[in-house]
Amino acid sequence: MADATFERPGSNERLELPLDSSEELAICTLDARGYIQTWNPGAARLTGYAAEEIIGQHLDALFSPEERDARLSQRALEAAREQRFKAEGRKRRKDGTSFLAQVVIDPVWNKDGDLVGFAMITRDVTASKRRERTLLESELQFRMLVEGVREYAIYMLDPDGLVTNWNAGAKAIKGYEAQEIVGRHFSCFYTPEDRARGAPQAALKEALENGKFEAEAWRVRKDGTLFWAHVVIGPIFSDAGEPVGYAKITRDATERKRREDELRQTQEALLQSQKLQALGELAGGIAHDFNNLMTVVRGTADLLLRRPDLPEEKRNHYLSTVLETSERATSLTSQLLAFARRQPLEPEVVDLSVRLDALGEMLQRTLGSRYRLSLELASALWPVEIDPTGLETAVLNAVLNARDAMPEGGEITISAENLDGALEEMVRLTIRDTGSGIPPEKVERVFEPFFTTKPIGKGTGLGLSQIHGFALQSGGSVAIRSTMGEGTALEICLPRTHKMPQVLTSDQGDLAVAKGLRVLLVEDSDHVRYFARELLEDLECDVLEAPNGEDALEMLESHRVDLVFSDIQMPGRTGIELAQEVKRLYGLPVLLASGYSSKQFIPEDQREFPILRKPYKLQTLASSINRLVAG
Repeated sequence: MADATFERPGSNERLELPLDSSEELAICTLDARGYIQTWNPGAARLTGYAAEEIIGQHLDALFSPEERDARLSQRALEAAREQRFKAEGRKRRKDGTSFLAQVVIDPVWNKDGDLVGFAMITRDVTASKRRERTLLESELQFRMLVEGVREYAIYMLDPDGLVTNWNAGAKAIKGYEAQEIVGRHFSCFYTPEDRARGAPQAALKEALENGKFEAEAWRVRKDGTLFWAHVVIGPIFSDAGEPVGYAKITRDATERKRREDELRQTQEALLQSQKLQALGELAGGIAHDFNNLMTVVRGTADLLLRRPDLPEEKRNHYLSTVLETSERATSLTSQLLAFARRQPLEPEVVDLSVRLDALGEMLQRTLGSRYRLSLELASALWPVEIDPTGLETAVLNAVLNARDAMPEGGEITISAENLDGALEEMVRLTIRDTGSGIPPEKVERVFEPFFTTKPIGKGTGLGLSQIHGFALQSGGSVAIRSTMGEGTALEICLPRTHKMPQVLTSDQGDLAVAKGLRVLLVEDSDHVRYFARELLEDLECDVLEAPNGEDALEMLESHRVDLVFSDIQMPGRTGIELAQEVKRLYGLPVLLASGYSSKQFIPEDQREFPILRKPYKLQTLASSINRLVAG
């Protein structure tokens, strides 16, 4: 069957109907009276009538008896004579089934302008109408769902932030009726402070740039009251990718925030209570231990003052007792500072194999023959950067605790191994015993200060707290595992360093310094300043004194000085500030002294001045001065 060609009057346009090619559209032509002249395959497929069955029949053949009685075909053709006729309705196939059809009838004229017939195109729109209806029902259900939700404020914004719709949840949470808020800018929900700093605009910008904005903050209801809101804003884009607005969901999280605040306050109160309990135990322990130490010192001093004629041997014995007691007091202070994480650690790169091997010999002699100490050190242990004295004190405390847990003797094992973790490389040091173990209810408290599982008078309760403080200050961690009747294992994990171990030097040796070295001593404590002056003069230094940083700078203006020796903790200008000013103005070497950790004042990578630990001895002072003067 050839394509039909028609011409419109007054136009060179030719209307060509591809009668054979279309399978989706039913295309036919009618004469001026409405009789079918052509019938394409699409028409045959859609209606079920073959071309030979329908060509020559009137258009009425495609209508139902009821439609024929109503003269629908004639009315359609009459309408088409004036202009295009277009309608939708149900049509019947040859087999009696029906479908929803869209019918378009166009008039066709010849070159003289006479009506010669009609072109009719019919399309099955059943599926598309079903999809439209489904989509409409889905949109209606979604709208009903959104509008019915009361727990969440769900609404839309246009690209400028104006509210375009409003659900029941938004009304319930924020108090506005839809007619009161639609068309207004959503910034009216923000506090004046947030509006002043541009928070609404920033939220839309972040949503557009990142695909979502999510935050929690205070928001304002219609009546002016505040509520804690959890807000999510998402951008909406057109099919062309252009932003057309935003979807905004707000949830009232005030009750949740109130519960969280109450829980946090309860936790803070509990923590404060625990701190007070620990402080009480700490104060009691300090008072007990220091009273014992001061009893010795005071009693010895009284004896020396009252009996100046004591024989030299006995006098020296008393002085040695004072020195020994002061060392014990220094050790106690060091343990307390370790618990407070303020111990003056001086880290060095250490080879644990060398340190522990040397320490093992000393520990075995200390333990005695009833205890067997063994070392299990893995090969090629990684170096660690720690304070050697802190390490030795920690190991000693752990070993002595293990000894005390085995009064009848037993085995103590010190092991070390590399741990290649996913996040960090560590070296694990373990001290294990075969003692009686620690009850489960006490294990959790063993790192508390002055908490001890030993009988009264058998321990200060500071050993494990020193280990805890040392491990944390060294950037590591500590853990304890214990089984009743089997023993206890204390594990100290220390971070690996890639630095090379340093060559150890001794502070012992020649106590002489450059004779006549002029030293400016800066110390706010009269007693400490007097003691430091005596040591410096014993080293044959010329000493100038200043009680604070301001006086020290004034003295430097009029006196020649070779070195400044200053305390760090002073009222007004600190020793660090003084040292920086001295370096800037005079370029002099500065030696600082402190009983706290140098880390507390200066980061390790920014340290420019050597720091001497308090309490210091003549040997360490002389060694520090010599190293500093030597450059």
